[in-house]
Formats: sequence, C-alpha cells, structure tokens
Amino acid sequence: MISERDSETTFEEDSQPNDEVMPYSDDETEDELDTQQPGAEPGQTHSDRDTQESRDTLRKDCSWQVKANDHHFYQQPQFKRTIFLCFKRSKYKGNAIKTYKYNPITFLPLNLFEQFKRAANFYFLVLLILQSIPQITTLSWYTTLVPLLLVLGITAVKDLVDDIARHRMDNEVNNRRCEVIRDGRFKSTKWKDIKVGDILRLKKNTFIPVSALDTWFLVLQSPKPIPLSFLLRETNLKFKMALEVTHRYLQEEGAMANFDGLVECEEPNNRLDKFAGTLFWRNTSYSLDADKILLRGCKLRNTDFCHGMVIFAGADTKIMKNSGKTRFKRTKIDSLMNYMVYTIFLVLILLSAGLAIGHTYWEQQVGNSSWYLYDAEDFSPPYRGFLNFWGYIIVLNTMVPISLYVSVEVIRFGQSYFINWDLQMYYPEKDTAAKARTTTLNEQLGQIHYVFSDKTGTLTQNIMTFKKCCINGQRYGASLQRHPEQVDFSWNMYADGKFSFYDHYLIEQIKAGKDPEIHKFFFLLAICHTVMVDISDGQLNYQAASPDEGALVTAARNFGYVFLSRTQNTITLSEMGTQRTYDVLAILDFNSERKRMSVIVRESGGNIRLYCKGADIVIYERLHPRNPKREATETALDVFASETLRTLCLCYRDITPEEFEAWNKKFLEASVATTNRDEALDKVYEEIEKNLILLGATAIEDKLQDGVPETISRLSKADIKIWVLTGDKKETAENIGFSCELLTDETTICYGEDTSALLQTRLENQRNRAGSSAHSSLGMNEPFFQDSRDRALIITGSWLNEILLEKKKKKKKKLKLKFPRIAEEEKKQREKSHRAEAYKEQQQKNFVDLACECKAVICCRVTPKQKAMVVELVKKYKKAITLAIGDGANDVNMIKTAHIGVGISGQEGMQAVMSSDYSFGQFRYLQRLLLVHGRWSYIRMCKFLRYFFYKNFAFTLVHIWYSFFSGFSAQTAYEDWFITLYNVLYSSLPVLLVGLLDQDVSDKLSLRFPRLYVLGQKDLLFNYKKFFLSLLHGAITSLIIFFIPYGAYLKTVGQDGEAPSDYQSFAVTAATSLIFVVNFQIGLDTSYWTFVNAFSVFGSIALYFGVTFDFHSAGIHVLFPSGFQFTGTAPNALRQPYLWLTMILSIAICLLPMVAQRFLAMTIWPSESDRIQRHRRQLVAEEQQWKRRPSAFQRGVSTRRSAYAFSHQRGYADLIASGRSIRKKRAPLDAVLGTSVPEPRAAPTL
Repeated sequence: MISERDSETTFEEDSQPNDEVMPYSDDETEDELDTQQPGAEPGQTHSDRDTQESRDTLRKDCSWQVKANDHHFYQQPQFKRTIFLCFKRSKYKGNAIKTYKYNPITFLPLNLFEQFKRAANFYFLVLLILQSIPQITTLSWYTTLVPLLLVLGITAVKDLVDDIARHRMDNEVNNRRCEVIRDGRFKSTKWKDIKVGDILRLKKNTFIPVSALDTWFLVLQSPKPIPLSFLLRETNLKFKMALEVTHRYLQEEGAMANFDGLVECEEPNNRLDKFAGTLFWRNTSYSLDADKILLRGCKLRNTDFCHGMVIFAGADTKIMKNSGKTRFKRTKIDSLMNYMVYTIFLVLILLSAGLAIGHTYWEQQVGNSSWYLYDAEDFSPPYRGFLNFWGYIIVLNTMVPISLYVSVEVIRFGQSYFINWDLQMYYPEKDTAAKARTTTLNEQLGQIHYVFSDKTGTLTQNIMTFKKCCINGQRYGASLQRHPEQVDFSWNMYADGKFSFYDHYLIEQIKAGKDPEIHKFFFLLAICHTVMVDISDGQLNYQAASPDEGALVTAARNFGYVFLSRTQNTITLSEMGTQRTYDVLAILDFNSERKRMSVIVRESGGNIRLYCKGADIVIYERLHPRNPKREATETALDVFASETLRTLCLCYRDITPEEFEAWNKKFLEASVATTNRDEALDKVYEEIEKNLILLGATAIEDKLQDGVPETISRLSKADIKIWVLTGDKKETAENIGFSCELLTDETTICYGEDTSALLQTRLENQRNRAGSSAHSSLGMNEPFFQDSRDRALIITGSWLNEILLEKKKKKKKKLKLKFPRIAEEEKKQREKSHRAEAYKEQQQKNFVDLACECKAVICCRVTPKQKAMVVELVKKYKKAITLAIGDGANDVNMIKTAHIGVGISGQEGMQAVMSSDYSFGQFRYLQRLLLVHGRWSYIRMCKFLRYFFYKNFAFTLVHIWYSFFSGFSAQTAYEDWFITLYNVLYSSLPVLLVGLLDQDVSDKLSLRFPRLYVLGQKDLLFNYKKFFLSLLHGAITSLIIFFIPYGAYLKTVGQDGEAPSDYQSFAVTAATSLIFVVNFQIGLDTSYWTFVNAFSVFGSIALYFGVTFDFHSAGIHVLFPSGFQFTGTAPNALRQPYLWLTMILSIAICLLPMVAQRFLAMTIWPSESDRIQRHRRQLVAEEQQWKRRPSAFQRGVSTRRSAYAFSHQRGYADLIASGRSIRKKRAPLDAVLGTSVPEPRAAPTL
C-alpha cells in the first residue's frame, strides 16, 4: 500500500465568470492554475537553497536548456531525439524556414506520386496498361495517353510555378542578414544560420528575424517602446527590461563574446503571456519571466540598439506554436464531385458487367454458329465475356472525365486572377490590392452561411480620435452647422496637423482663460498619463501604451497644453505657450481591475494635487458627496454613449502635505513588497483616490472603417450571419455592435448569465425527456425563443468556457491511499467519462442552436483558441460553410479553422494575411468578394459541372446503344481520333469560357439584390438531383444521336447510287451531330455572351471539321496507314444532302425541347435572377440615379455607456519610476563597445 499525494477535481458552484478578465492561457496546465508563483523583481537574486526549491517546483516545465555561445553544448546525447531507427537529431530547431515541397531531384517522382493519388488519374493509368493487352482493347493506346499526358503536364507546370515562388520567398527570408557573435566579434550572418544560444545585435527600426526567434534581451540601450504589432495584434507599445546584472556587465563586445550563462526554462509552447525560467551565471541564479522575453515579429522602436540571446528558433517560437495546424481546405463542391465520380465508377462497372453478360449470351447463341466470326482463338463464351468486361471498361472510360479536374483547376485559376484584377477591391491609401492566395476555394465563396469577424482593425480602423468632451457640465464638440468649418490651430506651434475639431466656442473659451475648470481639464490630459515622447526632425512623436491615451494627449497638445518631456521625477509642459516643469510625486498606474490611473504632482505654488481619469463606474463611486456638475456630466455621458463613443471621466483632489507624507510611506512599502505587490499597491491607491472633484468627461471615437454598416446590412440580406469575436471588453464590443448596425434599439440582448440559465433549463428538460424517445426528439427541435423579436447574444470568454464546459478545473490536494482498481471500478470510470463527454457535447450543441437563433453574436474577451473553437463548433453542429476574417496574429487560428480565411492588410502586420486564403485592405470589400465574385464563381462552376457531365454522358452512352447491334463486342461507335480529341479540342473551350466569364446579372445588380446569394447557400444549382438530371439529359441526347442516324441509314441509297449506310459514314454522322448539339447546348446555357464565347462555340465546330477532313485525307493515310483508317470518309459522307438533313433533324430534336423548357420556365416560373434580367435595363438606369444611404449612424439616447476602453495592460509607470526610461545623451555605438566603464543603461520597452 502506497501513500501518495493525489488530486481531486472540485467545482466552485457559486463562482461566476468575470466578464472583465481574459481567460487563462490556452494551454495553461491545471497545476499552474493551482500554483500561483509570485513575480520576481528585475535583477532579483536568490540563494542556492531558494533557487533549488524554485527549480524543483518547476522542474517538469523547465527542461529546456540554452547555453550562450556554445554550439557544442546542444550535441550532447540528452538533447538528441530519434528521428528514424538509429538516426538521431538535436531537439533544438534551426532557424531556416522551408515552405517548398520539391527540389530538382524530387520534383518529378513526388509530383507524379501526388497526382496518381487522385482516383481518376490512377484509373487512367490502369486503363493505359490494359490497353496494351491485345485480347482486351479495341481502342488505340493514344486515346488514353494523350489526354493523360495533357492533364499531368498542366498540373505539373502549375505545381512547379507555385513551388518556384515558394523557393524564392524562402531564399529571400533565409538570406536576410543579422549581426551575430562569431569568433569573438559581431559579424553579419544569414538568418538561416542563427542558432539557439547565439548573441544578436538588433538596431533601431529592425525586426527580430522573421520566423526565427524568441529572443531574450540581455542589454538594452534605450527607453523607447517596441510595438508588438505582428504578434499581439496591437499597435500600442509595450516595454521590456533586461536583468540588471546582464544590463550592467554585458556592455562590451568582448564581455558578450565571453558570456557563458545557462538558461533553464519551459519547453517551447504557445503561451504568449507567460514565461518561466532561470539564468545561471557566475554561481548565481536570476529569475526570468515574460518581461525579459521579446517575441518574434517585434520591431525595435526609438532604441538605438540592443543585444539578446536566442532562446527559441524556427518552429519552436511561440508564434509558430500559436499558428495552429495548416488544414488542407476543400470545397463542398469538391467533395460532392468526388462522390459523383465514385458514382460514375460504380455505374461504369455495372454497365460493363451487363454488357459482358450480353456478349457471353450472344457468343453462345450467335457467335459459335457464325463461321465468319472465327478469330483463331478457341475461347469459351464466359471467358470472352470476361475479356469484354475489361474491353468495355476501356471503351466507356470517358464516362469518368479525366479532364474534369484539370478543367476545374483552370477555371479556379482564372477566377482567382479576376479577384486579383478587380480594381473595385483595390485600397489606394495603402496601395493594397485584393489577393486570392489560393486557387481551390473560389466557388465556396458563394455558399457562406456564417462570417466570423474580428473587431479591432477589421471592423474599426484602430485609430482613436478625440471627438467631444464635457467640462464643468458644458458639452463641447457638436457643431450646429450643416457643413461645419474646421478649427484653425495655426496659432499653436505644437499642433498636430492631422487633428480636427469643429467647435470654435471651446477654443474661444481656452484663449479667454476665464474658466479655471477648462484649464484644469486639459492640464489633466497633458499630465496624467504614461506617454513617452521622442523628438525627431523637430516634431513631437508620442509613444503611448494605448491608442486611447495617445489620442487624449494629442488632443491636449492641440488645445495648447503640450506634453514636452519627462524625467524620472518631473514632467515638462507648455501651457498656452508658457513652459513649466512639475514634480511628479507618484504615478498610480492603470490596470484592468482599477479601470483608472492617477498622478500626484506638486505644482509651482507648492500645492499637492492628485489628477485622476478612469471609467465612469469607478470614478462616480469615489466622488466627493458635493459635486454640483455630477448630474450634467452623467447626462453628457449618456449622450456620448448613445453615439457609441468611448468615454472616461476626469477628476482631481487637493492633498495636504501631511496627508501625502503619511500615504507616501505606505506607498513606498508596497512598492518594494516581494509578494503580492500588485494587491498591496492597489490597496494603497484606494486610500488616496477618494473624495474626488469631477471635472468632466471625454469622448473618443474608434472610427469604423468606411462602408462597414452597409456591408453588414447587405450580407444580412443575403442570409449570412455575422459573428464578432474579439478580445476587447464587453462594453466596447457592444457599442461597436450598435455603430456597425449589428445591434439596434429593438434588439433584445442576451448575456452570458441569461444564456447559461437557458441552456441549463434546456439540458434539464432533455434529461427529463430521455425516458421517452418520441418526446425527447420533439424537445430537441424546440426553439429557445418563442417570439419573433430580434435577439443578439453577447458573451465573454469566461462565460464561454463556463457554458461549453471548457473551464480548467483547479485541483485540491488531499491525502489519499491508492489501491489497485478492480475491473468494475474501471468500467464505472469509463461510463462516467462517457457520460461527461456526452453531457459536454449536448451542452455545446445546445449553445450553437441558441446562438444560431440570434440575429447577431458577439463574443468578447476571447483568446485565439476560443475563436477557433467557436468556429469549429458551428462547423461541427450546423454543417454550415464558414468564413473567418481578421487582421492580426491572434486571428490566425480562427482563419485556418474556418472553411475560408480572409486576412485584412491593416495596422496589425501580415500574419493574418500570410495565413489566409484571400486578403484585401478593407472590410467593405467582403461584400464584393462574396456577393459578386463568390456568387459568380459558384454559378459558373455549377453550370460547368452540369454541362461537363452532360456532354460526357451524351458522348459515351452512344457506345452502349451501338453494342446492341455489334454483338456486345466492345467496338467503338466513333473513330479513335475523335474519341481522343473530343474532350481535348472539340468541346472543351466553350465550357471553359462559361466557367470563367458567365454571369447571370451584373456586379452592381448582384450587390443591389443580395437575395440572389441564397441559391448557393441552399446548394440549388449543383447536387445529386442536378447530377442525375444531367445524366438523364445526356442519355436522351445519346439515344437521339444514335437512333435517328441509324433509322435514316436503314435501307437507304445515296444520291449517286452508293449506299451511305456503312459503319464509317455512320460514325462521322453521329460524331458531327454530337459536336453541333453539345456546342449549341452550351450556347443555350450561356447567360453572358461576348465575342470570345461566340468565337469558341463556332470555332470549336470549325476546328472539328478542319481536323476531321485533315485526318480523313489520303495524304495522312499514306504516312500513317495503321493510325488513320477513315480515309475519304468525311468528304464522301458530308457531301450527301440526305445526311445533312439527318443531322439537322437530330440537332433539332435534341435542342428544341430544351428551348421550349427554358422559355416556359422563364415565363411561368421565373427565378429571381430571371426577373432581374428581364428588367435589367430599367434597373441599370435606376442604379445610376440610386444613391447610397448615409453611413453616419444615429440612434436615440441609451442608458448604455461606452466602457473606459483604456489599455488592457499596465502602462509605463514602473519604467518611468525606475529612472531607466529617460533618454540620456550617450556615446555612439562604437564608443559603447570600447573599454570604458559602463553605466547602467535604460531598459527597452515593448
């Protein structure tokens, strides 16, 4: 019996998800949830005993060892992994990227192997082998070889071009250069040669090597922030700080070359916000956390240079771990097409078997008694039937269209270029054109049911603008004029030329200087922040921790209160042209729980004053009871919120010196706390932030991209549901929902707690009905909402985990005695797990059903993994086609999970674009991508496939009817060369052009009538019903093509007394009739005629006659007597008027019923597109006069308020207070690397 510490899962029934908190990291372990490690201070050291304890605690995680400047270290046996048999390789990845598939040696075998994995290609390879057996084949080998080589060649060339592009891209990235220590000095090195443990030097405005590194920076030379726009999808700037010890001692090049520190840290993972490790150097250990790590894709900004050691490289980097699995995406039509090809295979086998049985019977009844049919082979009738089975497999092989796949690829390739060339999807401001990054998904763009969109940078511009304010109860910013004149800020030498404001009265009040509250208001905006300033070319450049904060400081700057510079303890402002410096006594930084920030300053007169700004809900709780402008400001907040502006309140209070001294002692004690430092500081902050005097409120606009409301409205009319998945706070996401018209005042909003209650009730009802299968099935289909009101669901990531049973469970340790489990206990455990899994699956299905009943769904505060999970659930339970659109790296997983991923080239870098299937510059282009290109592509592809199957059935089934008159002998009804060239030359071009160019209505009408899009969502244009109708149509056409010439040839004599009823003349007549019918049929199916379409139809017919007369000439027969045996057939047969009348009769009988059917359908049962086509001239005229509705969104006063949409993370208060953030005049880089004694440098920020 063994006593051990075991774990037990517990639930906290009364715990409620926190809407304000982002859920835990996606792959955070349960042990990490249970064990909260206190954060260590930068540069903090531990004794060996303490270090050993901490190492033991994280031993299982910190198994990744990196030693600086020692490549031999990684060749040790413990770092080797077996890759195949006895072959081993280091577990540390190289930094070279490889996206290509082939090299010159492997291209041909690998490409052929991949192509022959396709069932159709492999089938034709088998046919080619069978045709080499004389006893089986009745067709020449070239009838299969020529089309097969053409298909393989076109596909191989396409794959080769794609792979050459990948080679070039890889070479461009891998051969970029970076400075790395080699042989004791920094040398320029290619990115692909960078290894784990190398020491790098990065310079200002350079990126960490792409797809290369997560780098730990040891020495950082400047205080300026580095934006993580490529990784954390934010343009607001973050900072990083080096360890004090490495910052101090690793200044010189020689010191860095001799650095031999060992880092023990966690294995490569996808946790962007966490890092745990230890540096061992000079017999001392130093704690490492996420603040010491700079992730791949970051850009060094306003920092002259920095040095770092490579911890992870290549595929081990966090961004690569977060990118998700690359999924091979196939369209719904692809899957359906494959099933139809399998159906054709089955029909082919059954037909061949039936005809083989017919030949066996015919041999027994006729063949054995006909001496003139003796072929010197004494085969039994069953054996001859067996050989004929394979003969018919060869003869009827054109039922399986070998050129289908390559034709589909050509059409998709052309459609992709049409998207790339669409000037109406070109974004001139950033010189960004639409780009189809794949050629396999175009028609699926016409079948989308659900669009999952990111918010920031996708729906919005991610650019904050100061719009309005309320000062001392008076609102400013609204202009009464219809066309207001912009305020002239030319009087202000520091004014930002991009800033615009339209209320001249506020400027007059500021210049008058009579209202002290206005002075305090803008003074607060200029001094209460953690913005850092950089002066370049005489211009002030602000670097803010959030776009909101930058917008506020910029607004104060334009109104005459300019933030100029700061030191560790002072801040310098220009107040209406007068420069003043103030002592900053304390910065009370922002965090997501406080929702506010404050500064305490000593003014010129010695007065101490606290200035605070924050969310209204927290500011109003801390106001002094006597605030006369409280109600007026609250009214202004309601007005701003009704306009979907992001608001915050401004306030202040005076502090006596005695009160400040007493508080400052507590503040200093909390600042140096080694445990629970943040909690201690928040408690101290609460003591001073009270009895505040309200100054007013600001209103900031996160402006929507142009055309977002119109785009969402059109997509909604096309029955496409829009879900917004964002990491922003609930209030912010809700307000954006109103501004982009996803939500209206008539919309009933359900939140997480409402949804949880509804789902719990549904689950209990389902359990109660489980005993009765009939009632249970009825309960499953009941709607959640009985009335017809519009509803929207707004749910946070925490509630999402709670509802979907994805919440990580904390472990409670208790002492248990472990006994061996008996079989019954194991069975019970399995049943328990099965019930839990079934419960979870039912809950998830119920949630998807509930969400899909809502008009709109907004998921906020969700992680990248949760975004992908939501998309996966809709795919799983609704079987619907999904599209995900985003602009940042945390949208990559969602983009890869959806059937179609769209990336926006925006403020967030190129990670989303690189992982997407389609990309463009603005969200509004999505409507054109779906409603125009998507719908056209779907219609074209469906029309192409229906016609392709039809023409192949019409062509092939003639052989079957001919078999009844040829003893089922597997003889062909056509000439061999006609069989070879039918799909290649005679009938391919018209249908390809229809697949590329056809359109039922124009692009403008497609956008004007979004309901036309519903056809693709319902799969109305191509399904098994349409397939069998095409088969039936082809069978009827083949009957007409065969039996009318057959009847006309019976007992006939030509005009010159010669009998035209020989086999070769019949073959030419049937083939000519077929060419006319199939080409005229595609003409009937064409909705959009151009010169190219007309040329292709009549050109294909002319080409047929030209090739046929050439192949039937005596000259080519003399050169190749065995290959061309229809000598003179076409000239002799086609000069008979009788045969031309026969062909005309065949063509008329085939086509006239189709013409009548189309006429009746358009007259009696017209479709939506038919009605639009009928009135298209009138509609086009209206289109020219039709004006788009105004995009400005107005709605009535609402009780909802915009959230304080400040930075989700702490600002730069710690950095500023440390004194390491202030730019000092320093020596050039070469001097720094000299022998002078180094001084402590500033930390970089990220």
